[in-house]
Amino acid sequence: MSLIQYYGTGKRKTSVARVFLRPGKGDVTLYVNKRPRQFDEYFNMESQKHVIKQPLRLTETENKFDVFIRVNGGGIGGQADAIRLGISRALVEFNKELKGGLKSAGLLTRDARIKERKKYGLLGARKAPQYHKR
Repeated sequence: MSLIQYYGTGKRKTSVARVFLRPGKGDVTLYVNKRPRQFDEYFNMESQKHVIKQPLRLTETENKFDVFIRVNGGGIGGQADAIRLGISRALVEFNKELKGGLKSAGLLTRDARIKERKKYGLLGARKAPQYHKR
């Protein structure tokens, strides 16, 4: 018996999410930093749940797939955005015709903004020590 599944990788800031969509009834299995977590407890804000399930709602496939998620690194906000991108890419692998709707909603674009590195002689990436004349 072969297991049918669709895979997508999503990244945001320092978070990396590996998402597998398997035919099912809408269950979500979540592993954060190699530890199993309850989806509703870990992402306890409604806005985060909405962000994650947005591609499934847009394509009307919310109850057609079981979602298996492995996410590493970053904070909760970055992880939620990484998962959303991973789900979107997996849906495109499932059906290429969904790409247009997902792309027009901006769900297939990788947000490349990351933290700027600290420079020597400065207090942060750009903040300089206070200037003193004497």
